[in-house]
Amino acid sequence: MNLEHFLKSEAPGWMDVKGLDADIVLSTRIRLARNLDGYRFPLSFTESEAHQIDEMLKEALQSIKDEHKFSHFTIKEMPAMQRQVLVEKHLISPLLAKKEKSASVHISSDETISIMVNEEDHLRIQCLAPGLQLAETYQIASKLDNKLEQHLPYAFNESFGYLTSCPTNVGTGLRASVMMHLPALTMSKQIKVVTQMLARLGMVVRGIYGEGSENLGNIYQISNQVTLGKSEEEILNDLQEVALQIIKNERGAREALLKNSRIILEDRFNRSLGTLKYARIMTSEEAAACLSNVRLGADVGIINEVPLNVLNECMILIQPGFVQQYAGTTLQASERDMYRAKLLREKLNLNNQKLMEKGEERYDV
Repeated sequence: MNLEHFLKSEAPGWMDVKGLDADIVLSTRIRLARNLDGYRFPLSFTESEAHQIDEMLKEALQSIKDEHKFSHFTIKEMPAMQRQVLVEKHLISPLLAKKEKSASVHISSDETISIMVNEEDHLRIQCLAPGLQLAETYQIASKLDNKLEQHLPYAFNESFGYLTSCPTNVGTGLRASVMMHLPALTMSKQIKVVTQMLARLGMVVRGIYGEGSENLGNIYQISNQVTLGKSEEEILNDLQEVALQIIKNERGAREALLKNSRIILEDRFNRSLGTLKYARIMTSEEAAACLSNVRLGADVGIINEVPLNVLNECMILIQPGFVQQYAGTTLQASERDMYRAKLLREKLNLNNQKLMEKGEERYDV
């Protein structure tokens, strides 16, 4: 498939709203860091070495039998806007988007798997799935990893495990994470306590695009911090237990807010929906906050007119790269804010039109 296919699709397959506990866990991600024996890490290798690694992976993918069909794209051949869209869809990392030295990505047709080449490590195999599916997602990534290992000389040490550029990834090379929507814990100011508890358990909390990114729309990425000294099963089980506890706490916080402040919440949700439907200028921060409110309203049964899949599409749609991709040109920040508002109005009013055509009851503000 050509790059245009991946740039146009607003909601990747991993954002399916039918995933387990999808009202709180938006997605699960498994990432395996691997390097090839006999080659320097990307921090210090040459252009020639980088090219060899890229070619070796292409040959390996052509040799293995896998149900996933991959498309290969070279990073330096992409304009900055296209790279940004792939970052916003979580198909590549912000770091890979900045790379020029024979960096590339292989993306599966359903966008659930991407293999980043010559990022911080030679290979980063990433698998995404909707909802809470840690064990299942790991099995998919591990299956592909095992096939590649039969054709590639992985750098592995009997004492330390898989060798990686950053010491924090040595061992299993496994980084498991869940992307969670936690508006009630945030509103009730319990999120700080949760973050402190996670740090004590060896977990790390990041923003929507990983390390150094902002917490937009009450969305948090929670992942393991330790990869050495624990088996893959232990890492997955620990994160599963943490995720289930946070889900329980978020649901409890939602019930408490509804019980004690229902009218205030209804007003907040409907004001946010009205802003999304009628505003003419919208920053990404305001759009994310409004979408978070409407999503919570939909999850608790107060907002009925906007399906969760439409809200998922909007979460991708409001990002700067996507806004400019739709506009077909580079935009200044103020221009992006106006175009973002236009896209949201069109998306939500089109949804209203579809509901009316089906003869369904319309919820108006």
